[in-house]
Amino acid sequence: MNNWTENDNELNKTFEFHSFLDAINWMVKASVEIEKQNHHPRWTNIYNKVQVSLCTHDEGNTITDKDRELAKALDLIEVIGSLG
Repeated sequence: MNNWTENDNELNKTFEFHSFLDAINWMVKASVEIEKQNHHPRWTNIYNKVQVSLCTHDEGNTITDKDRELAKALDLIEVIGSLG
């Protein structure tokens, strides 16, 4: 997990891209993995940045392995996208 921080029982990271379109494309790719894992983050997009917050609501709003696994997957999607 690259550059994720733990604050108030959440994992947080801001992904930064070259453009708005790159940010949206990443969100679309990430949504496939998010749905596959059935673990949905709170995220916001402002221009070329996507702020992601992860916690497991059904485990008492705390960080669990589900959050860490999704964080790793989101990092991988970011790396793959930067290679293309």
